[in-house]
Amino acid sequence: MTNKIALITGASAGIGQEFAKKLSQQGYDLILVARREDRLVEISKQLPTKSQIITADLAKTEECFRLYEETKDQNVSMLINCAGFGDFGAFTATSLDKELEMIDVNIKAVHILTKKFLPDMLARNKGYILNVASVAGLMPAGPYMATYYATKAYVTSFTSAIAEELEEKKSNVYVGSLCPGPVDTEFNKVADVKFNLKGITSEYCVNYALDKMYKRKKIIVPTMLLKGALFSSKLAPRNLVVRLTSRQQKKKQG
Repeated sequence: MTNKIALITGASAGIGQEFAKKLSQQGYDLILVARREDRLVEISKQLPTKSQIITADLAKTEECFRLYEETKDQNVSMLINCAGFGDFGAFTATSLDKELEMIDVNIKAVHILTKKFLPDMLARNKGYILNVASVAGLMPAGPYMATYYATKAYVTSFTSAIAEELEEKKSNVYVGSLCPGPVDTEFNKVADVKFNLKGITSEYCVNYALDKMYKRKKIIVPTMLLKGALFSSKLAPRNLVVRLTSRQQKKKQG
């Protein structure tokens, strides 16, 4: 592999798959990570650069550490933490097992991989880490998707704190979070929801994200509509925003 290597989790579908396509077109060799090996193999055949396939269940802590150990000597220059999923329903009705798995994938895996790869990048004083969060992570709360919103709030807060630390050190290493709204991916099926707002395409989301990442924007929100909504929510009382979010969430029932 070349010196330009991007490791992408959740690379078997949706935004992760699109990151693989775009970064390969930009000359990156890839390390593609997901549970579904057959999907990764099929994707790798379509890419113009070399790709290494690693199957891993990132809900398992030991799998996160294994992923790092298998790739730490390859000088990964970009880490895209894209693996994640959601669920819909009243908190008293949703599955505890699914929620705990969601916390492990959406939070613990992102935390571990950022923690492990960041020091290597700092030692080289270059590299990119993009943690895929959600516009949900910028909202005060998300009734009927309580756990998902909370996991994404963790990712945005965690990532923003690290980004500030690096800026204060004047480091060349970039850390930022991508916070899209609805994107046309498999997310809806897994979470059992439907969106009233038209989703953006994965291609648009990734093109926008990479452009802003290279410009070192710390929080990336891909659409002006969402930016306007977020600005308005900051001006409104927190309880009102949560209540309005609840009403919108109820419309997502699949």
